[in-house]
Formats: sequence, C-alpha cells, structure tokens
Amino acid sequence: MTIWFYAQTDPYAEFSNFAPFGVEVEGLWWRSVEHAFQAAKFTDAAHRDRIRRASKPKAAKALGMSRDVAIRPDWDAVKDGVMHDLVRRKFATHPAPRTLLLSTGDERIVENAPMDAYWGCGPDGQGLNRLGEILMQVRSELRREMS
Repeated sequence: MTIWFYAQTDPYAEFSNFAPFGVEVEGLWWRSVEHAFQAAKFTDAAHRDRIRRASKPKAAKALGMSRDVAIRPDWDAVKDGVMHDLVRRKFATHPAPRTLLLSTGDERIVENAPMDAYWGCGPDGQGLNRLGEILMQVRSELRREMS
C-alpha cells in the first residue's frame, strides 16, 4: 500500500510541510516547516523575518517563491539537506505526527503534489517524491533511535 498526502483534509495531512507543527531553528520559532524552508532560501535577514512572520504557510511559500530578493547561490546543492533537517525537527518536536509517521510501518509515502515533480509525484505520478523519500528516511531514523 502507498500512503498519499497533500491536502490539509487528507488522512495523513500531518506529513505536509503546511501542517501547523512548528519548528525551532537557531533560536527562532517557525510556524511550520514551510515557513522555515522558504526562509532558508535567503541570506537577507529582513526577508527571512518577513517569511517567518507570514500568517499562513501559503503566504510564506509565496514570499519564498518571489525572486525580488536573490536566493542563496548554493540553494540547489543544500535544499535536500535543509528539508531533511526541518522535517526531522518537526517529527522530533511533535508527538502526534511522530506517532502517525511511525504507524505507517514500511509503507511507501508519496506527496501527491500534482504541480511538483521534485518534492512530490508531479502531474504524471513519476516525480522524484523527495519529500516522501525524506519522510521515509526520518521514519527509519526515529525507529532506530527508539530501539
């Protein structure tokens, strides 16, 4: 069986970076993984803070997708590691999503993102599903730590 997630109404909505489970990074609290991830694209402190203060993950994503402020030059090289770190922090911090993730056993996890063939499955289901892959890695890491 494959576990699909994407929308906030899905049974596994907690897996989404838009889910309301914040993370602490370098002494600052971020409302969601999406907030922290989008801000990590930038070195400009004022823009990072605008993203951190965004009222919703969708607003944080819009600020992160803007190219009015230049993204850091190494972003493509570091983005997977940044995502892994943030997802790991989320599940280490919040017991309910951690329990849900661990309850998935060895099932494949797929972000059913029709417009994102990098982090999700993309429009044809053949995307890289990097977020799903990271969730499965974090699940394994958490399981190892608990044994």
